[in-house]
Amino acid sequence: MTREIALGYVPLVDAAPLLLADALGFAEEQGLHLTLHRAANWSMLRDMLDQGQVMAAQMLSAMPVARALGLGSGRVALETPLILSQGGQVVGASAPLAEALARQGQPCDFTDAASTARAIAALHQPLRIPPLRIGVPFAHSMHALLVEDWLAGMPATFLTVAPPLMPEALAEGALDLFCVGEPWGSQAVVKAGARLLLPGAAIRHGLPEKVLACRAGWCEAEADLAGRLVRALSGAGDWLARPGNASTAAEVLTRPGRVDVAAELIERALTGRIVTDPVGTEHLVPGFQDFGPARAMRPMAVQAQWIASRLALRHGRGSDAESLAAAVFRGDLHDRFLSLTTA
Repeated sequence: MTREIALGYVPLVDAAPLLLADALGFAEEQGLHLTLHRAANWSMLRDMLDQGQVMAAQMLSAMPVARALGLGSGRVALETPLILSQGGQVVGASAPLAEALARQGQPCDFTDAASTARAIAALHQPLRIPPLRIGVPFAHSMHALLVEDWLAGMPATFLTVAPPLMPEALAEGALDLFCVGEPWGSQAVVKAGARLLLPGAAIRHGLPEKVLACRAGWCEAEADLAGRLVRALSGAGDWLARPGNASTAAEVLTRPGRVDVAAELIERALTGRIVTDPVGTEHLVPGFQDFGPARAMRPMAVQAQWIASRLALRHGRGSDAESLAAAVFRGDLHDRFLSLTTA
């Protein structure tokens, strides 16, 4: 019997498992009909899940952990049985900051996070300019955690900007730096003359970026339905991880109403060919973003604890933060639904 399930997503490359599961038949193979609801930003998606408008959603990996720590809006506990993607972020500079770096002759190696941070610090400190204005898609996000780690205490103000609006914010002069998921970093190069400085993986590799978020208890109350969903999304992720599928995936993701950018930008992200500046400088980044294999997408308590430790440091949470977070990443459900055993 075919069952219907409503899913929420934000238009990013890493919404691919949801969009591909719907379009390429992975959901149908599991007896599912997916109704996909696009949200303009993460707050909207969070509210859709809280209010029951969707049963599950693509979500920033830090959001369910932050909820467990009592941070941010909403009080409905969340959990995840599946990591949807790892990596896929880019860190970039506004056109004025990029020009200032060039004038100072500061080296920025696209693969070396430390040297790029030193270049920004060398420019920033002698001028005694105000704190850097840094755009991130959400306060409780891997983007913000990565940039905090990277800048290591450099004065900064974080501003929340929805991913599709990041190019506009840069063009208006509202940001100095930004960290966002593709294709919106590449779009910022095209639309705002931004320069991409680093892939997120250059700061820390292998961290979960997006997860499948569900209201706590839903996966066990609806085990058959949740299992079908996890298998469908895992199938799509495995397909996406195979060489040669990027072009087809890009065509699917840029169909009307999905991710509103040129298919070329999607394909670049999926193949790790990142164009970093308006003159077309290209960097090949192996492992820029991962969607599979299924075993690598198992949520692990240690991942949630890493996120919790950073959030606790920022917000002054107590010593219970990591234990609270560990219960959010449900590797046991992942194993159960995919019939996997832990290594």
